[in-house]
Amino acid sequence: MSSWLKILFFAVIVRPVVLFVIGLNIRHRERLPLKGPLILVANHNSHLDTLVLMSLLSLRRLPDVRPVAAADYFLAGPWLTWFATNLIGIIPIERRKPQGDEVVDVLAGAAAALTAGNIVILFPEGTRGEPEALQSFKSGVARLAERCPAAPVQPVYLHGLGKALPKGAWLPVPFFCDVLVGEPLPWPGSRQRLMEQLKSSMAALAATGKFATWE
Repeated sequence: MSSWLKILFFAVIVRPVVLFVIGLNIRHRERLPLKGPLILVANHNSHLDTLVLMSLLSLRRLPDVRPVAAADYFLAGPWLTWFATNLIGIIPIERRKPQGDEVVDVLAGAAAALTAGNIVILFPEGTRGEPEALQSFKSGVARLAERCPAAPVQPVYLHGLGKALPKGAWLPVPFFCDVLVGEPLPWPGSRQRLMEQLKSSMAALAATGKFATWE
């Protein structure tokens, strides 16, 4: 039932909003995955980021698309929990530090989703930053890729969404945004090498866009 709700939600509400109200210029859409397992990563400036990435994929694949999201934020209340789990299909991740001898496998849900052949959406910056300002990437994406080497990492650079719906805002404003899809990166054999490739690819995508600096 939730799979059909998810498809209906994106077909009737999300896609019209992100494709027509906001306006997207998508470059290299042909590189987008047709199926998993795959780790889809992007820079993170807005709550629209996840919805935009999901709206670019085939509707029939949406039940297999699982964004990683903070449990303390998206599971904060019954209505938000229902929305996040049934309409978005998040993989909740704990951001709190373990207490004492407690051991928390924060990547267990994402790894299980990849093993099941899903497309996992991950933001390596960890949290939303200032509009169009790349933050340092955390190593979680490399640890997940090492754990699931059959799943390539595909970088996507998002531009403009931090202005269309910046951090702290709840209503999007019309604003032309860009989505630049990079080539998937197969597991290179080391975390450090993957992080280097990911940073280089993301920087190259940003440079390709030739975007002016935000005022």
